[in-house]
Amino acid sequence: MKIHRKMLGGVILLAMPVAALAQANPGKIQKGIETLREQPDDKRPAVTTQLALDIRTLPPGEEKLKLADLLSHLATEGDAGPETLQTVVDTLAQALKETPQPRDKQGKSAEPYMEVARYVRYEGVKTTLDDPQYSEAMQMLVANDVDASKADFTLKDMSGKKVTLSELKGKIVLVSFWATWCPPCRKEMADLDLIYTHYQPQGLVVLSVTSESALTVSKWYQQFGNYHPPILLDQGSNVSKEFHISGLPTTFVFDRDGKLAAKAVDMCTQKQFLGMLMSAGLKLQ
Repeated sequence: MKIHRKMLGGVILLAMPVAALAQANPGKIQKGIETLREQPDDKRPAVTTQLALDIRTLPPGEEKLKLADLLSHLATEGDAGPETLQTVVDTLAQALKETPQPRDKQGKSAEPYMEVARYVRYEGVKTTLDDPQYSEAMQMLVANDVDASKADFTLKDMSGKKVTLSELKGKIVLVSFWATWCPPCRKEMADLDLIYTHYQPQGLVVLSVTSESALTVSKWYQQFGNYHPPILLDQGSNVSKEFHISGLPTTFVFDRDGKLAAKAVDMCTQKQFLGMLMSAGLKLQ
């Protein structure tokens, strides 16, 4: 089973020595991260890269790690490109090496180690981080993907019709976990709708799964306008738990044999969605 998010492989940027850089202002970096979603799509990668390099100039400590972690969670929204993503994960890994984190209350890997593992597994980047927590985080992601590849569900759509995943073999199935309150989710909906309506004749099925109520989804639908893929209601989040959803949006693509072909752990562009679907056998036209 080959799992990838969008782009495989990465180019490691050669950063300037920290000593050669003036220390950046933490408050300014924080503001830059908070307003990153306001940047135009064509400028966002460069801004993200600069924020990552600025974080590297900060002295070791919890503040540096916090900023590196915050940036890492935003950098994967859309298509920042391999160079930018490599810079971001290198910055987070550096901060973790300088300020190692304790395990969580359940004894599992701390979230920043999980984030580095997500970058390596789903973004195709590399890391020099050598820590037991990182290794365990990677093992957990692999195990979660194995679970997802075997998962099945039956959920009702907005009209009460039941949809069962295993009954869709013979079709290419994209399962998107989302929520109305999630800005990246809302941003990718138009592309999902366009792809679904265009490739449905090829046997493409798009299932949008949410744990929100039908009333909440109905209010969103009235504002959004026409959205053609079925919206499935995961009351109690049982299906989300079965797929080990830790953040939204998260997307899984299954090929015609029902095998997991691709996975994305954040917002995708139209080009990235099509790349995932091609890995499942979709022929572009």
